[in-house]
Amino acid sequence: MVGINGYEFILLAIIAVVILGPERLPEYASQLARLVREVRRMASGAREQLREEVGPEIDEVDWRKLDPRQYDPRRIIKEALLDDFDDAAKAVSGRPSAAPAPPVPAAQPAAASAAPVAAAASAAASRPPAVKPLERLAEGQPAPFDIEAT
Repeated sequence: MVGINGYEFILLAIIAVVILGPERLPEYASQLARLVREVRRMASGAREQLREEVGPEIDEVDWRKLDPRQYDPRRIIKEALLDDFDDAAKAVSGRPSAAPAPPVPAAQPAAASAAPVAAAASAAASRPPAVKPLERLAEGQPAPFDIEAT
């Protein structure tokens, strides 16, 4: 918690005994104990006050995610790019990208399944293509140039 291991703590205790002496050491130890109790009381009071003011939502906050030590620019950029990709996929497909594909029905007789297949094929043919086909320029025609794009 503080970063002091056992050997360092024992060394600090020996130094305190030598510097303070056996007469004053109990007095300083009791003052330290009172200080620790007071700091703990203040910390718990601040925690309760924050919980009262913010409400029960404070328990739902993922504090580890907000820790600045967890900042990784590569991860943030990757998540932002994937979010943009998901948004583009939603716009093209017309449904959320995380939604599962519709279930495939079990094998049916050929006569019963022919009508839905024909209806799906005609519906797909009536929709415009998702991607605009590439148009070639005529021989000698200059490429379009946007003067404001540079």
